[in-house]
Amino acid sequence: MKQRIVVKIGSSTLTGGTNRISRGKLEDLAKQIIELQDEYEIILVSSGAIATARQFINSSGWDNEVTSKQALSAIGQPKLMQLYNEVFSDYELRTAQCLMTYRDFEHPESKKNTENTLLELIGHNYIPIVNENDTTAVEELVLGDNDKLSALVAILLKADKLIIASDIDGLYTKNPHLYDDAELIHQVNDLSSAKKYIQERDNGIGTGGMTSKINAVELCFNEDIPVTLINGNNSDFIQKALKNSTSCTHFIP
Repeated sequence: MKQRIVVKIGSSTLTGGTNRISRGKLEDLAKQIIELQDEYEIILVSSGAIATARQFINSSGWDNEVTSKQALSAIGQPKLMQLYNEVFSDYELRTAQCLMTYRDFEHPESKKNTENTLLELIGHNYIPIVNENDTTAVEELVLGDNDKLSALVAILLKADKLIIASDIDGLYTKNPHLYDDAELIHQVNDLSSAKKYIQERDNGIGTGGMTSKINAVELCFNEDIPVTLINGNNSDFIQKALKNSTSCTHFIP
């Protein structure tokens, strides 16, 4: 029986540190999924709609308010899915867009419908690509970059693991962008002790900092789902997360 893995891809991973969605990163994702699909069912939770919009339109006249972000997301989401479809189809991978809000997980009927839809897609060998419906909901748009959403999806589908791909290797003893002596923590079993290491920074691309990631881990811990935080800019990051690489942080309940 295949293991079920939810992989959250942040905006900073998709852009590869630039201001454009990296086609090469999407190709890398597709190649990894091809290598893993015999053993794993993979569900993607992907940010990047706003970053996609900014590369297709002149966004200089748009401010940083929530309404502008919602509009940019509405422009960028179909273009982001088009990029996914174009790249993944080259590898004979089929994708399906799934836009969700927290409300889909709060009401029993909506929750069951969401679960049934995702399972039906997985059963027919489609790769669900989940994002928050930013036109009607703003929770992850304001703070989170889909971290919480990925945890809710993992819990809903009773996933064997959640992988959060970011632009940082994992949880450090200090902020590695500020301190040269910061050390990567390879394994965390006690979240209460891990929280003291949280330090935030603004990278200008995504909205989810370490706090939102630890909050997502906490949700998964309550359901005994392990989480790995890894740098999505590394090659083969999904395989490394699954093979307990020491280049990331494994949160094990």
